[in-house]
Amino acid sequence: MQLQIIVRRLIYRTGYRVLQVFWLITRPHKNGVKCVLVEGDRVLLVRHTYGRRSWDLPGGALKRGEPPLSGARREMGEELGINAAHWRELGIVQATTDHRRDTVHCFEARLASPEVTIDLGELAVARWFDRTRLPDDLGPYVAPVMAALAAGAG
Repeated sequence: MQLQIIVRRLIYRTGYRVLQVFWLITRPHKNGVKCVLVEGDRVLLVRHTYGRRSWDLPGGALKRGEPPLSGARREMGEELGINAAHWRELGIVQATTDHRRDTVHCFEARLASPEVTIDLGELAVARWFDRTRLPDDLGPYVAPVMAALAAGAG
């Protein structure tokens, strides 16, 4: 593994630990996005190089004043090299995790090809799963977002 990737992973892990302490003290409200990337009957799940490291939907934090759809497109471009997709809004999920109050804007994108290029600094792996046979170790937002997808007849 390249030194640059090792250093970036260390920065992400350290930064996440610092943020967890900050969130414990301040209990902030954060806005973010989660994206259900669909190819046929499969969905893409990722494992981050920091945090829980369970299987999760790709996504991230919104920048101040950034519209949710713009944030979803930006995050998918940065993390997975996806720059062209048809997006559909699934709704909003609200929860508290890591002492943060999260508002998560959820989107679906149907991809013509399963090919993605992962950012190895942020993501350890990305893998396609049959949407009816997801792994057991899922992040906290996967189930509610997938329920929103099912409710929307995705």
